[in-house]
Amino acid sequence: MLKRWLLALATRVGLVALGLCCCLILFYFLACKPASGGGRQPQQWSGSATTKEGYMALLQEREDSHRHYINSLTKQIAQLKEALQERTQQLQESLDKAKIRGILPQGLDSLHKTPTQSDLKEFFRSQLNQAEVNAGVKLPSEYALIPFDTFTLQRVYQLETGLTRHPAERPVRKDRRDELISTVETALHVLNGPQQHVDNTQRKHTYSPSDFIQGLTRTERDRGTVYDLTLRGDGPQDFTRLVLFRPFGPVMKVKSESVNTRSMTINIIVPLSKRADTFRQFINNFREVGIHRDGRVHLTVVHFGRDQIDQVKAVLDQTTRETRFRSFTLIQLNEDFSRGRGLDVGARAWRRSQNVLLFFCDVDIHFTADFLTSCRLNAEPGKKVFYPVLFSQYNPSIIYSNQTLLPSLQQQLVIKKESGFWRDFGFGMTCQYRSDFINIGGFDRSIKGWGLEDVHLYRKYLHSKLMVIRTPSRSLFHLWHEKSCADELPPDKYKMCMQTKAMSEASHSQLGELFFRPQIEAHLNSQKQMIRGTS
Repeated sequence: MLKRWLLALATRVGLVALGLCCCLILFYFLACKPASGGGRQPQQWSGSATTKEGYMALLQEREDSHRHYINSLTKQIAQLKEALQERTQQLQESLDKAKIRGILPQGLDSLHKTPTQSDLKEFFRSQLNQAEVNAGVKLPSEYALIPFDTFTLQRVYQLETGLTRHPAERPVRKDRRDELISTVETALHVLNGPQQHVDNTQRKHTYSPSDFIQGLTRTERDRGTVYDLTLRGDGPQDFTRLVLFRPFGPVMKVKSESVNTRSMTINIIVPLSKRADTFRQFINNFREVGIHRDGRVHLTVVHFGRDQIDQVKAVLDQTTRETRFRSFTLIQLNEDFSRGRGLDVGARAWRRSQNVLLFFCDVDIHFTADFLTSCRLNAEPGKKVFYPVLFSQYNPSIIYSNQTLLPSLQQQLVIKKESGFWRDFGFGMTCQYRSDFINIGGFDRSIKGWGLEDVHLYRKYLHSKLMVIRTPSRSLFHLWHEKSCADELPPDKYKMCMQTKAMSEASHSQLGELFFRPQIEAHLNSQKQMIRGTS
């Protein structure tokens, strides 16, 4: 009985398997059946004209097929992005609800805080809305207005405080030059992009850099930078104006460190020649600030020639007796004065084992304890050198000509446009470590007399990997003194010396007052006569 049942089962399974094989064979023949005569004939790969036309038609068909396939993939990608954004939004809403209820699963808290692309867009949009781009804002005074810089492809025209600035400057800084050029390139890309052709089907003009006329730019430090660009249009009276905005992101922490300056000794190096009276004034400032208030300084004086050397020694001996301060080095060189040579000799004369911070200083410089702190904080061996911009004093006899007595020196040391100017063309006062000075090669010893040696050293640091800290210093002053330009100087140095002398006398308005004094006095006399005639 069991055998019959197994036999019947095997028969049935065989019949079913046979039926499936027949179906598969039938499907195979149907799939491999050639196309009917009404369909497209296979291409004949011969050299006839008909074959060439068919080949081109086949290529066109394949190109259309690829184009449709690309369009289909583009649509699918867009749909996937939309779906992903929707799912991200749903997930964010779920996480927000879970966060509010306090049931957020462990490990998902960081996901809850992750910003999305929409968050960044919203932040940038808020920066744009808060900046003065689309509409003006109320300002408390004329000093609160941020002026624009005008720029072309070749020059930048900017407003700067002080009369020593050049009204038109080339963007010599690479980052500034690249910024403006990339902005113009972005504008051309936007104007020549396909979206512009969709918005304006009539426009056929393609913009090039030669169409760029000028741009306006200004930076709001807490918002971003706006660029207002003007380009030529289709006609002589037609123009295209494009406004771009680069928003700033939030402040991010770079590093936080503690700096202990207790063991940082500053070696103040002063080159000197035939200026004993000025040296006495310098020592008074050194005693007050360097010895009494700071105490972590060393003074190196490099004196050229034998004239007045005894007076210099007497001043140092007197300082030692009265203050018991013995951290002095006096070096005498029997040769013609050379500032670079004196500073180089003074820097290399340090014989102690530890590295030392150098302050290259002139005898007519007045510094405070705050400056010594800035010197220590802004210089770091192997990393940073400090090049402060000092405030240069005008001629006190001109500034205070309306006063019977000149104010005291401390009263004269105020930073305002009537009393002096930022000496941004000078690079002589600097703080740098001795190791960096030696590794950079020191001063150019071939330079004699006045000028250029400090510029050459400054350029060496600019060409190195060290960071140059260049900033105005409110605690470093250049005291006015009569400047004489020697006849033996070459023409370029003599011209620089005379320019410095002219700028150091008085402000523009004060010099104008001196120049027009006869006209001013004549006007005053005429006014007095008119008053007398009417009385």
